[in-house]
Amino acid sequence: MHFDLPFLNNIFIGFLSLFPAVNPVGSAFIVDPLLGDLSYPERKRAAKRVAFYCLVICTVSALIGSWIMKLFGISIPIVQLAGGVLICRMGWQLLNTDTVKGEKETAQPVRRPGDIDNLLFYPIAFPMSTGAGTISVILTLSAHENETGILTHFLNLGALFIAIVLICVLIYICYANTALLIHRLGPRGEQIVNRLSAFLVFCIGMQIAWSGIRALFKL
Repeated sequence: MHFDLPFLNNIFIGFLSLFPAVNPVGSAFIVDPLLGDLSYPERKRAAKRVAFYCLVICTVSALIGSWIMKLFGISIPIVQLAGGVLICRMGWQLLNTDTVKGEKETAQPVRRPGDIDNLLFYPIAFPMSTGAGTISVILTLSAHENETGILTHFLNLGALFIAIVLICVLIYICYANTALLIHRLGPRGEQIVNRLSAFLVFCIGMQIAWSGIRALFKL
């Protein structure tokens, strides 16, 4: 067994295919309002947990995702529609939160890390970071078993797993350091980024839901 150029090419293709679906840079700005109350060490810890959850979601999707969806009779369009509705709801909630930091601190108690833990898997890791689009890409990349032998199949899965790990490392780096960039923008810049991010969350949810509706009705 040797790791030749086709193996490296599969890693490269997997990474390039997953990058726009996950969009770790853009997603980092989108989820920042949910992590805004954390200190830098707490944020690094939260980013590590999110990256781990994303790794689990992507790995399970690559190994048994299609089997689980067939077992429960769930199609990708249904996942897109449900995930899009949930993301829209989250974006709407973010749009209606207080924008002035002083008002937020006086109107609400400081959110503790334990409260953040309840948000790290849902909705941050799923569906905001790795949602229906990511799962569909992974199912497509892993759907080549038994075409040229079991060894090639496992090599393809190994290349896909490495691509997933690279994406999750990028998620950790982006999520852990987004606050540093936003703080450099100042209070007004932070407010603008948070509002734009909340609006983008809502728009992304609408787009995902619309993709599911189009696929269901073949528009």
